[in-house]
Parts: sequence; structure tokens; C-alpha cells
Amino acid sequence: MTPAARASRPLVWAGAAVSVVALGLVLLMVVHPSAASPSRSGAVPAAPAESSSDVGFARDMSVHHQQAVEMAFLVRDRTTDEDVRRLAYDIINTQANQRGMMLGWLESWDRPKSSDRPRMEWMGHPVTASGGSLMPGMATDAELDELRAAKGRDAEVLFLRLMTVHHRAGAEMARAAAGSAGTDEIRGLAEGMVRAQESEISLMEDMLEERGASS
Repeated sequence: MTPAARASRPLVWAGAAVSVVALGLVLLMVVHPSAASPSRSGAVPAAPAESSSDVGFARDMSVHHQQAVEMAFLVRDRTTDEDVRRLAYDIINTQANQRGMMLGWLESWDRPKSSDRPRMEWMGHPVTASGGSLMPGMATDAELDELRAAKGRDAEVLFLRLMTVHHRAGAEMARAAAGSAGTDEIRGLAEGMVRAQESEISLMEDMLEERGASS
């Protein structure tokens, strides 16, 4: 065998190996289609029903979160206390992000982001708005006006009290969703909300005690 023939032999073997691997991948795809590919039986899950816990929770908690973000912005601009401002910053970022996720899921499910259905109907005990408070835990219009007018320590204490009540009700809603939702997205988000809000409730109770106040 000439030197040129010996030199070309590894290239031939490499080409043959590539061909075998490619053929194997084709056969594998035929036998085991990609999980990302839709199956003939229609594996794409159906969107949650309008009356489901998933849709109800996503819609109601979006409203709940919106007010929490509003209150956090209010106290951020009414105190120089770094601990309170840091907490407000965390609430703004976390809950605004979660709200965006829930609204995005509603859109992907082709469900309206708002509805005439009673709030918390999906939990089995629908509620009606009272004094501007749309759901349990939410501040009334008068309480929000009081927070807007407060400054310094007064704003800090009022915010911590209002947000503690807000979080307690939010955690209750999240626990209900974690136990009744049909989608992994809502169950996972709700379980994370419970842990995070219970942790912040404990933190806010300590902050209130530091300021000589109670929740």
C-alpha cells in the first residue's frame, strides 16, 4: 500500500463512522420522536377552563400583586430607612415579575386578563369589593390615602402593617392554588409564593417590633 493510500484510510474510516452515527440518529428519531414534536394523539395540554383554579388564581393574584407593588413604591418614596426601602425594592421586583408571568399565562391560554366573575370564586367563597378593597388583605382606598400622606417612621409602620395583612391573605390564596391548580406552572408559582410571603411576614413582624409597633 502506498503512503498516500495509508494516509487516506483514516479519512475513509472517519467518514464511515460519521455515516453510521447519522444513520443511528435518524433511526432513533423515527423510533423515539422528539418530546418537543407534537404527537399524533395531540399531546399539547388543553388550556385551563375559565372556571379553573389556574385561571382564577392567575387573574386574582395579578390584582393582589398590583396593589402590593403600588404600596411598595409609596413607602419607598416616603422613608430613608434602608431596611424598609430594601424590602420595598424586593416586593416591587418580585411581585411585578410574578404578575407579568401570570398575565402571560392567561394570554397563552386565551383567557381574558379581567372578568366579571366574582373575586375568589375559584376558592369556593366569592367576595365583593368593600371600601376599595377588592379582596381579603388588600388595603382600602382610605388606607392607601393614609399611606400617601405619611412620612418617615409613620409611613414605615403603616406600610409594614398593611403589607403583613396583604401577605397573609396572599399566602392563603397561594396555598389554595397550590392544592387545586391543574397546571405545573401555577402549582409551582403558588408554592414558591407561600414560602416567600411567609418569610417576609416574619421579617416585617421583626421590623415592626424594632419600631415599637405590632402587626
